[in-house]
Amino acid sequence: MTEKDINIEDEETLDEAPVEETDKEAEETENSENAEESEEQDPLEKAQKEIEELKTQLLYKVAEFENYRKRTLKERAELILNGGEKCITAILPILDDMERAIENGEKTDDPAVLREGMTLIYQKFMKTLEAQGVSKIDTENADFDTDVHEAVAMVPGMGDDKKGKVIDCLQQGYKLNDKVIRHAKVAVGQ
Repeated sequence: MTEKDINIEDEETLDEAPVEETDKEAEETENSENAEESEEQDPLEKAQKEIEELKTQLLYKVAEFENYRKRTLKERAELILNGGEKCITAILPILDDMERAIENGEKTDDPAVLREGMTLIYQKFMKTLEAQGVSKIDTENADFDTDVHEAVAMVPGMGDDKKGKVIDCLQQGYKLNDKVIRHAKVAVGQ
């Protein structure tokens, strides 16, 4: 087509075509500006959303830790109150034996029978304590050790072979699972 062949209607169409392209270009420009604005807002919004999520997670973790702390404090308090239950339960049968010995002691005047009953109760009691982890501290012919012994008397003139050795035990000492719970009170050679 030449310029002569173009009629007025075509000119209007041609005039409209560039206008439409201009509208499309304007829309694309607006869209690109909106996209740039949304890209600028998107990182900010994204960061704010991430901050909110992290705040929520932090609140959950703080609440979870607080619940854990309260639970452990409660468990610790229960252990303190009821920690000796196992030991007391083990000792109760010995208490029963002692009550029976007292009742039977009133019926007999024979000291040998009473002594034998007390010896049996003592042996049972010591076995029960050993089962709970309690043991006696050895003092017989032992070297004086400040970790397990407490010197309450010094005995002079015992000779060089008795120097620094335990001569006599005045009060028995005990350990609970290798921890001294009562030092043995002893007399030491000087």
